[in-house]
Amino acid sequence: QRNTSTDISRHHRHHSTMKILFQECYCKTTALIIALSTVIIINSNNAAHALNVLVVGGSGRVGGSTVRWIKTLSDRQQEQHHHQQQQQQQQSQQQQQQFPQQTTAGSSPQTNIEQSSTSKTIPLRGYHRLMVKSMTTSLQIPHMVYTDEIHMDQLTHTRNTLRPLANAQYSIRKLTYMPFFVKAASLALKEFPMVNSTIDVEDMTMTFHDSHDIGVAVDTERGLAVPVVKACQDKSVLEIAQELQRLLEAAMEGNLSEEDIANPTFTLSNIGAIGGTYMSPVVVPPQVAIGAMGRIQRLPRFVDDFSDKVEAVRIMPMSWGGDHRAIDGATMAKFSNCWKSYCENPSSMLFAMR
Repeated sequence: QRNTSTDISRHHRHHSTMKILFQECYCKTTALIIALSTVIIINSNNAAHALNVLVVGGSGRVGGSTVRWIKTLSDRQQEQHHHQQQQQQQQSQQQQQQFPQQTTAGSSPQTNIEQSSTSKTIPLRGYHRLMVKSMTTSLQIPHMVYTDEIHMDQLTHTRNTLRPLANAQYSIRKLTYMPFFVKAASLALKEFPMVNSTIDVEDMTMTFHDSHDIGVAVDTERGLAVPVVKACQDKSVLEIAQELQRLLEAAMEGNLSEEDIANPTFTLSNIGAIGGTYMSPVVVPPQVAIGAMGRIQRLPRFVDDFSDKVEAVRIMPMSWGGDHRAIDGATMAKFSNCWKSYCENPSSMLFAMR
């Protein structure tokens, strides 16, 4: 009996020991899972504290040694993360040293270009300097664009007919389309004076100009120049051609005076002389409108809306840019139709001119 009692007592102690070990292993395993999840989600030095709150505070089964072990694991995770960040920074610095032309966020690409031994920095002067200033101001304008196409057959015939007369009586060496475009614009501005206005945003006023001072964009070796033909409403087509010839020669030679480029109320640009069809012309403040002519092409067009007959027509693309604070789409379309009618029927200009 004494031996039996001893065996039973040993069995109970062994069972209690195994139960305690099992509970401790279970608690440590649970604590490990929670701690790892906490390290991943929180990713901070507070993982051990979070474990203490979640497990120890809840059941009281995890001792201080377990918490210290979990904190050590969290610290190792932080050390590895910090080491990876240092390696990434070192790699980024090495790439920047190998490829200095690539700029980092917030750096200025222009600074790196200026430091290149093969680059050259020049000051902006003359026409280019004026263009930078005017185009920077143009960014404040809410632009609208209207396009159309012009049938040029009749105007081509009229220009070719007047060329000998222009050369003989007005010393115009080459009569181009531009004098006709300028005069047609002046006649259309007379009917739509809002297009020949300037706007003052600070004073919230618009000024309608009686004089049609039309600027003509010119491509020169020194950059873009915009000489101004003054008082076009009082000039004939050939008189405008004379003035344009003088201004173009002065622009090419770089001899335009301040008066020659001052205060245009409207602008035309013949980009088609270089190439291209339609474009989005940029209004130069305080003006409210600009026109750009594209390259003239011989294209097929239907004769009318009631037959399938096709004929070859000389077509010129036309693009208008407007300041939408001053001009709405309807006004621009009506002005364009008026200008178009004068260009497609140049003889009609005779009845509109004084």
